[in-house]
Amino acid sequence: MKQKANHTADPTASSRSRGPIRNSPLKRIFDFSISFVALLFLSPLLGAVAFAVWLEDRGSPFYGGVRVARGGDDFRMLKFRSMRVDAWKTGVNSTAAGDSRITRIGAFLRRYKLDELPQLWNVLTGDMSFVGPRPQVRTDANLYTAEERRMLEARPGVTDLSSIVFSDEGDILAGSSDPDLLYNQIIRPWKSRLALLYLERRSFAVDLHILLLTATALVSRSRALAGVGRILEQWNADPLLRGMALRQEPLVAYPPPGATEVLSAYRKEQLQAVNA
Repeated sequence: MKQKANHTADPTASSRSRGPIRNSPLKRIFDFSISFVALLFLSPLLGAVAFAVWLEDRGSPFYGGVRVARGGDDFRMLKFRSMRVDAWKTGVNSTAAGDSRITRIGAFLRRYKLDELPQLWNVLTGDMSFVGPRPQVRTDANLYTAEERRMLEARPGVTDLSSIVFSDEGDILAGSSDPDLLYNQIIRPWKSRLALLYLERRSFAVDLHILLLTATALVSRSRALAGVGRILEQWNADPLLRGMALRQEPLVAYPPPGATEVLSAYRKEQLQAVNA
């Protein structure tokens, strides 16, 4: 059964002009410089974490997940492996809290976001930026609407507004019989809207603000969410989007940007139909 939106026009759509998304040279200089210094100073921590992951099951401490890059090509996003070896073969892309594939050390790494540290290498090499839309697996990117594909005009990021808003994504999806479908119904619609709004309003100052809020979230999520709320208020974001971003009310299923219906199925046959 397909669920239809209550509006023919998307009330959360931005009223700004939708020209080409520009990528600032200053942003790339900042990304390269900070990632290079961070890799040098954090090398002892990176080595210790890698050893701890290897020690648990003698498997590789790193995981290179294939993600969609700027322009639509693929790249390997590095992480410390937080799941058992070959967990990707289950075909489940979204990870709920309590997922049996997560290892003991992996649960700790995920809780404190330490599994993301190897992405400093992706930032250094230019596959990623510190701030930008979070990279997606190919099957999810294949579901993008024409509007959402604008996110592929920018380098994917280590963090963004949605990383703060949905830092509890695993808890949101916990207990779902189909976490991939639930993700596309109640997380993706808002995540994409936050990313698109950021791309229209981004600046070096905005990036620094988001990095500060990301660090704040590790100490106080409520303060970080309040900070996101202030940004969205300054940007005159739609009240519906602001309400979802503040996380003070249940997430509602909603069509992705540029669509009129809530996704009703997440199957390989459907994905093939989308790409036909």
